[in-house]
Amino acid sequence: MPSERRGGALGWQAVRDEALRRIRAREWPPGALIPNEADLAAELGCARTTVNRALRDLAGAGYLDRRRKGGTRVMQTPLRKAILPIPVIRQEVEARGGSHGYRLLSRHLAPGPAAVQARLSLPPDTPLLHLRALHLIDDRPYVHEDRWINPDAVPAILGVDLARIDANSWLVQHVPFTHGELVLGAGAADEATAAAMDCLPGTALFTMERLTWLNEAPVTLVTQHFAPGYRLGLSF
Repeated sequence: MPSERRGGALGWQAVRDEALRRIRAREWPPGALIPNEADLAAELGCARTTVNRALRDLAGAGYLDRRRKGGTRVMQTPLRKAILPIPVIRQEVEARGGSHGYRLLSRHLAPGPAAVQARLSLPPDTPLLHLRALHLIDDRPYVHEDRWINPDAVPAILGVDLARIDANSWLVQHVPFTHGELVLGAGAADEATAAAMDCLPGTALFTMERLTWLNEAPVTLVTQHFAPGYRLGLSF
């Protein structure tokens, strides 16, 4: 059992290190169901939330497989996962040596299409904040953004001047998320996207669709279309 404690209680990093030690020592062998959070918290003398944070970190690193109502098991083969933080477009443009520009193209508060409401797992009549925005690099189109935000999860967004600060930057700075989904691919530019990106309708553009959640509440669903030639880098 680890001895490093903060104020008499183990920190989540120490709990993580102890769990990792048990995995590497095969005290918890591949495929094994590990003790539940309450039992581990009692054994290690810390809060259950501390154990939860530690196990989530190990699951994110590919050592554990956590399933709701199915418990937590040691992965048969530890995974190496690519790290893909949510990028702040302004910072990305500046890192490329460019000057960032931003235009809010439209803003509406109303229930979304059935497909969007279903994607967010929300009732059909739930009001959503719908934004279309364009990010520029040196006055040239860089990213066209079509975003839906759930105000029930982020009520403060309704008071933000989104013509002055883009939703991407504001959400990354102010709203945490616990998990999400990401789909990458090539998408054909529709009329609105083509007009914003100064390309022909039907042009294949690198497309990123991202859905983020804060516990059980969906936060935002965004589709971003990137200018031709865009490259995505990952660390692993």
